[in-house]
Amino acid sequence: MKMKLSLSKVVGGCRLGRLTNLGKTGIQHMDIPGCLLYTKMGSAPHLTHDTLETVKDVPVVAQLPLPALVELQEVMEEYKEGIGKFVGMPDSVVYCSLHDPAIISPPGYNSNKTVSLWGLGGRMEMTPSKFMTIQRGLQPDWFQCLSDGDAIAGEVSKKRAKKSVDRSLAFLDECLQLQDEFPELRKSVMIGVIEGGDVLEERLRSAKETAKRPVGGFLLDGFQGNAMAKDTKLQLLSSAVAQLPEDKPRLIHGIGRPDEVLELIERGVDVFESCFPYQVTERGCALSFSYSYHSDPGGDVLKENEEPDTEESKDKKTKTEILSGAEGMTAFEICLKEKRYQDDFGPLVSGCSCYCCQNHSRAYVHHLLVTNELLAGVLLMMHNFQHFFAFFHSIRDALKDDKLDKLKEIICRQAVQAPPNTQGVQEKEPPVN
Repeated sequence: MKMKLSLSKVVGGCRLGRLTNLGKTGIQHMDIPGCLLYTKMGSAPHLTHDTLETVKDVPVVAQLPLPALVELQEVMEEYKEGIGKFVGMPDSVVYCSLHDPAIISPPGYNSNKTVSLWGLGGRMEMTPSKFMTIQRGLQPDWFQCLSDGDAIAGEVSKKRAKKSVDRSLAFLDECLQLQDEFPELRKSVMIGVIEGGDVLEERLRSAKETAKRPVGGFLLDGFQGNAMAKDTKLQLLSSAVAQLPEDKPRLIHGIGRPDEVLELIERGVDVFESCFPYQVTERGCALSFSYSYHSDPGGDVLKENEEPDTEESKDKKTKTEILSGAEGMTAFEICLKEKRYQDDFGPLVSGCSCYCCQNHSRAYVHHLLVTNELLAGVLLMMHNFQHFFAFFHSIRDALKDDKLDKLKEIICRQAVQAPPNTQGVQEKEPPVN
């Protein structure tokens, strides 16, 4: 049964709807705008399947980055029942992404015939044939097609951007041909990738040509990080999305800040990752922003999370107006490693219904962090996932109630209320072979 996208409301570029007929059985569905469940080899970071069940509104589509799965190729070919059942997630819709969004892949290693992936063992070269053979063993419900995503804005020429599009289209055509030859992948949905760096002409060409192919959805690649200016990013996204059909979902990787998410939803993006709450957890922080559009959180949020304005803090606020990617602490979180939380016996976020906030205090999580207890990551991950998933639920409700402008105003106001005060933690790049 073919995946179907039904739109119930379109306001400006914002799309409210539902993806149905998901999974091998076709009984699952996903509301959009929505996000994926970020996992490491099928396990949510820091969490067991049992602890994940305590988190509310967990997305039905789980993201499994390919680099961690490559070594399972022989095992999966012998197992024959797919990666979802193998990792204990038989009821989830499995999406296999080409890269792990939490790991920065070194550029410059792709060629006309191969794309380089980076895992714990270092560099792995993927030809379309090898890539599809691995997918045949994994049998994912969705998978990102092989593509050349090296065209990072500001670092490549127009010629290199054109080459990234040419290579990606060639990889797509070969992968589609191989998919027809593999019975195990007949029910899998291939996601076509839009490349082209910051060159508008190439972005448009990539979108138009990919839309001509029989793919199930589209991934807007290359917009993560800070290499591209904000205005350029939004203009390119709007232009590329305008070339895509209305009846297929649009995905994006590497965007998770609430203010950025809302800007991209306004430009027609449907599905995001949930790597952002994992990165927040890794730097010992808790998401604390308000996503209620029914009342003005303003002063309450500032009072609960940060110190009042000073001339020094006002000077810092302008820094938060620049898209910061996942590099450092954002304005939407509090750092529980800070000493001022050692005697704070309130919940991480007042009114939060997550397990951590209902059972533990900021002081306790602070203690776990400074003593390097593993439980700190577990509790923070439970809170951050639930907070992030609830944010998307609020976005959908706001669209239904014609209140998205109000929600965006509240989110943007918080973005300048609490300047970042610490540097984030990124995973180290794998060694180069």
